Order: sequence, then C-alpha cells, then structure tokens
Amino acid sequence: MNESWQTAEIPGPKKASLIVKPEIADAIIRRAKRPILIVGHGILEYDVEGKKLIDCLIALARKGNIPVVVTASTNREFLSRDFKPAAIMPAVDISNRLTDPVWKGLDGKDPYDLAIFVGLPYAMESTLLSGLKHFAPGVKTMTLDCLYQPNASWSFPNSTIKDWAESLKGIVSNLGD
Repeated sequence: MNESWQTAEIPGPKKASLIVKPEIADAIIRRAKRPILIVGHGILEYDVEGKKLIDCLIALARKGNIPVVVTASTNREFLSRDFKPAAIMPAVDISNRLTDPVWKGLDGKDPYDLAIFVGLPYAMESTLLSGLKHFAPGVKTMTLDCLYQPNASWSFPNSTIKDWAESLKGIVSNLGD
C-alpha cells in the first residue's frame, strides 16, 4: 500500500488506485470520452530520457487528442514548441469549473470525464484533487507525477525519477497503438 508523500495527509477511506504499469494509464485515457490535461510549472524541472517533460506531455496530448490547460508560467514553453494550449488559467480555476455539473468544457460541447494533473505543487494538487473527489462525482482524476496522490482516482506510486520517466515514456508510446 502506498502512502501519501505529504506528512499528515489523511485522504479518507477512498484512496487512489495505483498506476503500476503504463498500460493501466493508457486504458483509462482511451476509455475516457472527454479527457483534459492540467499542467503546472513543475513540468519544466524534469527530463525524460534527455528531453524535457513538456515534450512528452505534448506528444501525449497530440496522440490522445487531449486539450491542455496550462498555468501562465508554462504557456511560453508550450508556444515555443509550436503547441497552442486550449486555455491558460490558474489550476484552482479549472478545478472549480470541473466541479460545475452544467459546465460544458472549454469548447462548449460536453463536460470532461477525466482530469489528468501533472506538474503542480504537491500540496496544491492534493487539495484540488480532494475537491474534485468530493464535489465532482462525474469527473475521474489521474495524476502523472512521481509522488502518490491519494485523493486522485489513479496515481503513480512514489517512485524514482528514472522509473517515473520510463512509465511516462511507455504511456505516450502505447497510446499511439
């Protein structure tokens, strides 16, 4: 059983299922009718086999046809790679919108059924995931960070950067199959 990385985190009886293989995340993403990717500034800190994590996430978004919401500090990096995010807004704002059952998404079509988080500060992400767990029952959540987030629906276990990078690479390569 994995434990929260944050000391004294008490998520309640409902905890995240572990993503122990990339195939699990791929199946969840493929099964989602309307996934959305919420990206924070932490993606600029890590490399996946010599490439920035942002490049891996762009590949994931393109292969999975997933709209990306970025925080203001990461937008420039996406644009410099010829990738235009669906929206730029604070993570708290997009999370709040996901709790609204009548919100039809950024494109006005339908609500999102899977919110994928990556690169946000751990404590902030934990709070946002807790809010979605309790107030957005129609939205499943996944975190692609290397630290276990018990308030998500699915989360990677606490892992090394190397193992985490391998998993992310596997998700992107399998999603295209």
